[in-house]
Amino acid sequence: MPNSRIPRTISEFNTYITNANTYMLAGTPTNWNRLGWTATEIAQWTGFVTAWTPLFAKYSDKKASRTTAIKDQLLLIIKQCLALDKSNHLLDRIASSLSVTILDMETFHIKKGVLQDSTHTTPHTAISDTVIVSLHPLGGGTIEIKCRTSHDSNRPSIAESADCVQYLYMVGTTPPASTNDAGLRGVSSTHASFTLSLETGSSGKTLYIYFRWYNTKHPALAGPWSSLQTVLVL
Repeated sequence: MPNSRIPRTISEFNTYITNANTYMLAGTPTNWNRLGWTATEIAQWTGFVTAWTPLFAKYSDKKASRTTAIKDQLLLIIKQCLALDKSNHLLDRIASSLSVTILDMETFHIKKGVLQDSTHTTPHTAISDTVIVSLHPLGGGTIEIKCRTSHDSNRPSIAESADCVQYLYMVGTTPPASTNDAGLRGVSSTHASFTLSLETGSSGKTLYIYFRWYNTKHPALAGPWSSLQTVLVL
């Protein structure tokens, strides 16, 4: 589906990118960290703003400095921003984050939950399926994760009433006592097959992780957490 969240016009994109960048850098912890972006991703996003700002200033001066070359450079930045969002699923990850707020969604033009008009029938039954998962360490602190339901034995898939898989994880030598352990970090994925890149220094330690099916529009219908899964990080 085409990305309708990030504006294509120069004037609208200017407001969007600058407001979103200021917002992501605010907060304690910062909003980008709370919503699961990596340091590399926020650096790339901020880089767009750094390149954009002086160009937009020239573009805004129609008489003295607006040229076709300036316009083309601005349009290229918009294209690069769209490409980063598509490749890294930046806004999809915000939408499915355990920590997402209405203000987060308004800032990024994400229409989900109470911000989205829907003609679909609202489900009323909690998800009963547990997540069946396979974990495969790829080396360099990266884990390949494939999730499926009990009904799909041969391929990764999202449960029918869910729109993402949530997971809680920590890396160390002592397992968490439960899903309520304060050391666990909560993240979501809209894909049933994905990779988890862990922090530098994780190799040789154990990844402890729980999973459940989740519906971002109807959180009360979340499925049960899986049993604790573990894998040695290479």
